[in-house]
Amino acid sequence: MRITILAAIVLCLIGVGIYSIASNNKKEVEAVTAPKQLFVATDGNDENEGTKEKPLRTIQAAVDHATAGTTVYIRGGTYTDGFESVHSGAKEAPVIIRNFEDEEVVISGKEKVMEEDTALVNVDDNEYITIQGLTIQDLNVDSPDFAVMGILVTGNSSHITIIQNHIHHIGNASDEGNAHGIAVYGTGKMEQIRVMDNIVEELTLGLSEAVVLNGNIDGFAVTGNTVRHNNNIGIDLIGYEGTSEDPDADYVRNGTVQGNVVHDNSSYGNPAYGEDYSAGGIYVDGAKNIKIKANTVFRNDLGIEATSEHKGHYADNIEITENEVYENNYTGISIGGYDEERGGTKNSSITYNVLFRNDTKDLYGGQLLLQHDISGNEISYNVFTAGKNGLFIANDFQTNSNTSMTRNVYDKDKENSWVWRQQEYSDFASYKEATGQEEDSAYIEVHYMDASSKDFTLKEGTTAQAVID
Repeated sequence: MRITILAAIVLCLIGVGIYSIASNNKKEVEAVTAPKQLFVATDGNDENEGTKEKPLRTIQAAVDHATAGTTVYIRGGTYTDGFESVHSGAKEAPVIIRNFEDEEVVISGKEKVMEEDTALVNVDDNEYITIQGLTIQDLNVDSPDFAVMGILVTGNSSHITIIQNHIHHIGNASDEGNAHGIAVYGTGKMEQIRVMDNIVEELTLGLSEAVVLNGNIDGFAVTGNTVRHNNNIGIDLIGYEGTSEDPDADYVRNGTVQGNVVHDNSSYGNPAYGEDYSAGGIYVDGAKNIKIKANTVFRNDLGIEATSEHKGHYADNIEITENEVYENNYTGISIGGYDEERGGTKNSSITYNVLFRNDTKDLYGGQLLLQHDISGNEISYNVFTAGKNGLFIANDFQTNSNTSMTRNVYDKDKENSWVWRQQEYSDFASYKEATGQEEDSAYIEVHYMDASSKDFTLKEGTTAQAVID
């Protein structure tokens, strides 16, 4: 009889849709079976049903009840609570947390009291989650002891989409501090991370990066974002920092960085760096199998950089192609470690890029900077226009093996130079002869459609166009 009574109770509970959900080793959450839409508004009440007419008050209350297939719609206004994801979605039924229509939703950290690493939006050990259309701002601290972040994704989270958000004025003013706009840390194993069409700007980053993917992440896309006016690295893909629980898989891999606009990111004046110009617009640090394509990268310290900061590790199979890289402070594109205690770059390619008047601070990084421990790389079909010092290539290391440079075009518009394995050449013929490089490359006048307005399309019928074709 006892078994029959318990079974009846269970059937009744199922019938009214009440159940207990364990959230990936988090707290148990008692929830009513969620409808397909939940609404949040600043004039709502967390005792409400979560309908459009009777919205909830806090985003967290809605997220607590949002199971697979639910969209949480946040009405316009300013919210100070932030949120942490609770339940995973599914392939055909993600959990979507977004603004309602075109209403501006601001999540502000101005009132946060921080004594540990703090993010306004957290996703941990969840799958099929979309964060969309939110403005995340005003989380600031001055402390070397912990980091602040706009959006943080951790653990074994996969199939996460971060899209159309505006993240600004997140910062750590300490000279040993850390802050991020969007941070994805593969502490477990992650797959299929998408960071798309966001604006990330005006961040005080300390030692860290505006947008970072770090650790065990296999499969990603960082596309269509605008990353600008931050005081350190713009977009960073990292390996071998001890982030992952699995040291053999502790690197970002198999992804694309495409169609981003990355500009005015510089470490100069950052308390952690002083007067160093060391911030990359797009930086690959020990990651593998990545395509960096069709990005517009300008007025950073280094435009695009691919290497590893850890000796014995490499940026491996990195394809840097079809990017416009111009007016960066130190150099346009850099591969290899900045000293002999770093790792390097191998099996990678730099093709079909336009590098235009980089090295604006006259630091002799040239348009292309070849540094320590580079091997098996192809550099071809690029167009170079030098900056005011006339330097095309800077290569002050001997550790440069099996580098192939062919069918590049060098713009003959001033007195120019090339540095190859610590030797400087002031004319193209002697550079070619001494290095054995640049078969079918050209040193000619290059004519762009309109370089003054940054239209770097080559005019048809020019010799440069013929070489590139």
